[in-house]
Amino acid sequence: MYRYIVIFEKTNDGYSASVPALPGCVAMADTKKEIEELIYKTILFHIEGMKEEGLEIPEENDIEVETMVFA
Repeated sequence: MYRYIVIFEKTNDGYSASVPALPGCVAMADTKKEIEELIYKTILFHIEGMKEEGLEIPEENDIEVETMVFA
């Protein structure tokens, strides 16, 4: 089982989501519910493509994540 951090962002047109550990794994949708469903399917599709290409599937702990707050 893979576990990844997903970054959700509210945009002018809806929502976007990206997975830092899987470069290029992004999705856009109109609602929060839609983006949650879509990014899940996108992650599965992305991993499937990597497996078919014989690429190593990164583990989440392969990346460093930090949150910064600016006031």
